[in-house]
Amino acid sequence: MFPSIADVSVVSVDVSNETVRVQARSRASGSACPGCGSWSSRVHSSYLRFPADVPSGGLRVMLALRVRRFACWVASCPRRTFVEQIPGLTRRYGRWTERLRSTLAAVGLALAGRAGARMAGVFGVSVSRSTVLRLVEELPEPNVPAPRVVGVDEYATRKGRHYGTVLVDVETRRPVDLLPDREASSLAAWLAKRPGIEVVCRDRAPFFAEGTTAGAPQAVQVADRWHLWHNLSEAAERCVADHRVCLRGTAPDLSQQVKEPEEPADPTGSPWPTGHRFADRTRANHAAVHALLAAGQSRRAIQRQLGMTYRTVKLLADATTPEDLFHGQWQGRPSVLDEYKPYLDDRWNQGCTNAWKAWEEIVPLGYKGSYQRVRAYFRTKRLSTDPVTAPPPSPRTVSGWILRHPDSLSEGEQLRLKAVLAHCPELEALTGHVRSFAQILTERQGHRLPEWLDAVRQDDLPGLHTLAAGIDRDRAAVIAGLTLPWNSGVVEGHVNRIKMLKRQMFGRAGFDLLRKRVLLA
Repeated sequence: MFPSIADVSVVSVDVSNETVRVQARSRASGSACPGCGSWSSRVHSSYLRFPADVPSGGLRVMLALRVRRFACWVASCPRRTFVEQIPGLTRRYGRWTERLRSTLAAVGLALAGRAGARMAGVFGVSVSRSTVLRLVEELPEPNVPAPRVVGVDEYATRKGRHYGTVLVDVETRRPVDLLPDREASSLAAWLAKRPGIEVVCRDRAPFFAEGTTAGAPQAVQVADRWHLWHNLSEAAERCVADHRVCLRGTAPDLSQQVKEPEEPADPTGSPWPTGHRFADRTRANHAAVHALLAAGQSRRAIQRQLGMTYRTVKLLADATTPEDLFHGQWQGRPSVLDEYKPYLDDRWNQGCTNAWKAWEEIVPLGYKGSYQRVRAYFRTKRLSTDPVTAPPPSPRTVSGWILRHPDSLSEGEQLRLKAVLAHCPELEALTGHVRSFAQILTERQGHRLPEWLDAVRQDDLPGLHTLAAGIDRDRAAVIAGLTLPWNSGVVEGHVNRIKMLKRQMFGRAGFDLLRKRVLLA
């Protein structure tokens, strides 16, 4: 029953429909006084304790444990009597056994308070979410050995407002510590207490660079390769956006495509075509009324027979043709949008098919109508069989083509990228720099970085010049990142894990509790 606990004997086991009651007692000859530490075997009295244990077979387990109260024989001891505690089974004032307490603490580490309390109820233990969190907070601090290679990154406790720092042992892939802020001084103080750190993996944030330099000057700083590529992608997109004019001449010309034959126009000139439900109903009623009039019936008789009002019968009888009745909104009344339709047509032909964007453009020009009217006008153009001029590729699309490996581009994407580069020498130079950096990064040729920076400065690409200036300020770490095998990938994984833990503890995620879950879960 208790294989890991010595000096406990089971007297009896009673099983009912809901609980298992185990009567047990201690076999130890005595116990040490918690006040003075002296051993005593003089029994003063005994009583029963009823700690709950881990459920068995879906049934609650309740111990009826007889414990003894011993008398302390040391006269100077402030305790006259004390109660024995069984190591690994009970503690002072405890209502659970130690293994049930450790089980609930493990559930709290995995699921936090509310979900942990629900899971505890599934296996037969009634506990509140606050108690589960309190058990997590009472867990001892983990004994983590000093890391040799540490990864540093920030995490958000409140995105955009407050950030902390997570430190991970890159070799064991385990979190080492959490700091409540991302200040350089806090990181420097943490690193200074661990002189055995040899490598620090980080992104290019200045506060991490300053803190590492101040706290661990002996360590090699490694800039993360993913962040370097991400910085390059942002710089490339800015460069393409600066040359967006060069993209307009690369869209395929659809004006030479053959138009589909248009349907023949209605010979009656009716604004309602045949097949329109309102037009067909009007034509049917008109024919019925005139047929009854030709048969010699009066208008009152036709009213009663067809179930129409007299006014409707009169309108149908007075109309020579059904088209005489098509009036009002079907006659093409002037619209507040008519004045701006030439501008909208031009924008449509330029490739702007977003009704909301077009509406935002004509409002400053004096348009007082609604967005729904512009959307309806664009919908008619979208459903039209007339060809639409293809929009030029966006800067993000072109930068995506440049940043991807040429072998991963489809044939159409390769042709369009080739057309773009033929129209703009600057973007062709940008493509060469991006692919050269990609080779340096993937093949870890960090010694080629100074040569790449010099080549970038020779071209008129301000976006890349900004990136080159930033790399120059952190050149040693960037070269190390492009040469050594270390990176911050495992740190990014733990940042993502911290997001999940925060969402589990929404409203209760204090720093101390969050730190315990990150380090122990």
